[in-house]
Amino acid sequence: MINPLFAMFGLGPTELLIVAAVVLLLFGTRLPKVMRSLGEGIVEFKRGVQGIEDTGPASRDASRPDAR
Repeated sequence: MINPLFAMFGLGPTELLIVAAVVLLLFGTRLPKVMRSLGEGIVEFKRGVQGIEDTGPASRDASRPDAR
């Protein structure tokens, strides 16, 4: 079954393999480094989102010395 997103662009399995081969040829030597930095970016984004959730109004009030 073909993903509806790819069907919208008219890409079949053969075209996707051709695109993947071209990307591999163009970025083959840099691909591991790019994927590693992409993974690190995702991890940093998740940490940032968790940090925003942790610094909600309740935790800000608890961190103030005059809060009871």
